[in-house]
Amino acid sequence: MAPDDESTGSTAKAYDDAKNLARSGGLEARRTLARNDATKPDILFFLAGDPDPEVRREAARNEQAPHKADMLLAQDSDSTVRSDLAGKIARLTPGLSAEQHSTLYNLTIETLEVLVHDQVVQVRGILSEALKDVANAPPSVIRQLARDTEISVSGPVLEFSPVLSDEDLIEIINSAPVQGALNAISKRQGLREPVSDAIAASGDHSAVASLLSNRSAQIREETLDLIVNAAPAIELWHEPLVRRPGLPVGAARKIAGFVADSLLMELRERRDLSAEAVAAVIGVVETKLGKKEPEKTREGPEQKDDEDDQSFATRRVHAMIKRDELTEDEVFEALQAGDRLFAIAALAIRADIPESLVHHALRLRSAKGIVSMVWKAGFSMHLASALQMRLAGIPPKAIIKATNSGGFPIDDAGMEWQLEFLSGSQR
Repeated sequence: MAPDDESTGSTAKAYDDAKNLARSGGLEARRTLARNDATKPDILFFLAGDPDPEVRREAARNEQAPHKADMLLAQDSDSTVRSDLAGKIARLTPGLSAEQHSTLYNLTIETLEVLVHDQVVQVRGILSEALKDVANAPPSVIRQLARDTEISVSGPVLEFSPVLSDEDLIEIINSAPVQGALNAISKRQGLREPVSDAIAASGDHSAVASLLSNRSAQIREETLDLIVNAAPAIELWHEPLVRRPGLPVGAARKIAGFVADSLLMELRERRDLSAEAVAAVIGVVETKLGKKEPEKTREGPEQKDDEDDQSFATRRVHAMIKRDELTEDEVFEALQAGDRLFAIAALAIRADIPESLVHHALRLRSAKGIVSMVWKAGFSMHLASALQMRLAGIPPKAIIKATNSGGFPIDDAGMEWQLEFLSGSQR
């Protein structure tokens, strides 16, 4: 026999052996044959109909299985077989190009179209997770997944898929989709204004909160105004509104008028607001807290007594500094005894700032301002925590706490800025 004839005969024999193994081999042998990449396509098709589901699972996972085998397995009675097939098809899809591999691409889509309607959520979920960020995923499959009645299936593509257009998203928003669908859309990166408008008009409070929290979402000023006008009664929106980037002056002023004091302080201390917006917020802060000093000077003996008390505290602090007796412990003792004026004077003199600035920070209940003054005075973060609670009346849950090592949680530049900010806002 010639060498070529021997080779051909050997190949034919191996093929015949594989066919016989597929028909009558043992279970483990059939599984091994089904997972082997070198197994011929027609044998894999035969194994796709094997009575054992584990053999069919191996065939479903095999990337060399022909299209007719995939179509058979897509309708398999065992959901684990279909799940494995879904994982393989979704994994292969991103590498296919409709132009370069039109026949293979069309055959793959045909299998996906069967799997995307599978009755088992897990099968559809595998497709969704695998295709959610694939730019050339089949649009018909993505649109079907986006409209799925299970949020675990629709959510990933609604949040991430680049295949969905603004028109697709708006249509889904307006179709009363499954709960959670609007939330997923609200989190999309670079969400554009028409979609944001549709979410805002949906009446879904949770979705609007997610939209406001999405810093990359584009929201028209008119739409933001509508949200702000409705927000006083919807506490869920307060925090994301306070943290929304690029707040216009009017919106910032309105928000300052209805949020809780802790959020109000956060809004006031934002560095990214325009000077006009900051001024508007500060005006609302002082008016809302009812702490703004009246324009005319108080008259009568009470005013003189207050001035005398503060003057005495100031002279006492100066005297103690001169004798090198003003320690942090002395300030703590003053707080324990309820001597606010001594604590204020000690803080102001040691930090070399006007006492009026300390009073201003206390009126605003500015935790960052007080911490910055303590730092400037050379005292510890331990004292800063006590002053926030006992001097400014800031609730324990709202105070700024020390780092794990007991240090200041704000850097030096940030605390210098806080002092400059307070000084500027006092004028």
